[in-house]
Amino acid sequence: MNAKPRIGIIGSGAIGGFYGLMLARAGFDVHFLLRSEFADVAAHGLQVNSAQHGNLHLKPVQAYQSVADMPPCDWLLVGAKTTSNAEMAPLIIQAAAPGAKVVLMQNGLAVEEELRPLLPDSLHLLGGLCYICAHRSAPGVVEHQALGNINLGYHSGPANDAESRQLILEQGSALFQAAGLDSTAMAELDQARWQKLVWNVPYNGLAVLLNSHTTALMSNAESRALVAAIMQEVVDAAAACGHQLPAGFAGKLLAATDRMPDYLPSMYHDFILQRPLELHAIYAAPLAAAAAAGCAMPRTEMLYQALRFLQQRQQ
Repeated sequence: MNAKPRIGIIGSGAIGGFYGLMLARAGFDVHFLLRSEFADVAAHGLQVNSAQHGNLHLKPVQAYQSVADMPPCDWLLVGAKTTSNAEMAPLIIQAAAPGAKVVLMQNGLAVEEELRPLLPDSLHLLGGLCYICAHRSAPGVVEHQALGNINLGYHSGPANDAESRQLILEQGSALFQAAGLDSTAMAELDQARWQKLVWNVPYNGLAVLLNSHTTALMSNAESRALVAAIMQEVVDAAAACGHQLPAGFAGKLLAATDRMPDYLPSMYHDFILQRPLELHAIYAAPLAAAAAAGCAMPRTEMLYQALRFLQQRQQ
């Protein structure tokens, strides 16, 4: 692998901004595609206010308003929300160098399956599972509260054998490790996505529905019990779909959330700002997979229906 591959960030919000800035500070050649925030970032740079790493500033930023102006990139990190994947596909194709590795740094299930038909077979498609508490507070400004590790899994592309896929995953993990971030190559991408859903399904939806942050959800006995019950539904659905999660996994996530700083999940911010919610990837796709495997998720389904009602009422 080239010691310093060219990295493109597609969707430079909280996720793309944080990881892109960390990679750029580590000396990598990082290029950011921006839309509404282009003028701010071009003029003032990118700012990450991190509880772990301190206040970090990247200026100048290799920022672009049009993908046509970007150089071809060896790695493309897609930090945009899953709701915009169809419109992201042409941008990914245009920004990709031959044989590029495309990493979907997104929540939910089956996001790679839905994007894959829109991309040429020559591109590698990977999933990136980001464990991070971060949100954007202003144009070009990211508030990083905790965590930051990212696990990578190979979905599809020219690497047909396990050894080649593992090598690509290790190359990707090495990029983030060089930036001071924990990163692990995951043998089973679907299992990794189900594991992340165990946290995302209850906390994202309940934060919106109950207008509440994680500390309040965890400190109330009723809401805490509801979180635990929804987590168990996701664990059971994963098992029905052939992905046995580690023993006591839901309990470990509850304990980890107790230790986290108070946090408002990304869906809460999307709802408050009246942006589309990632209901398909985080709710509809897992519910469909569970139903196909003969597993009911009644609490999750009710949460999904309530969120759909709230989103439709906003429109």
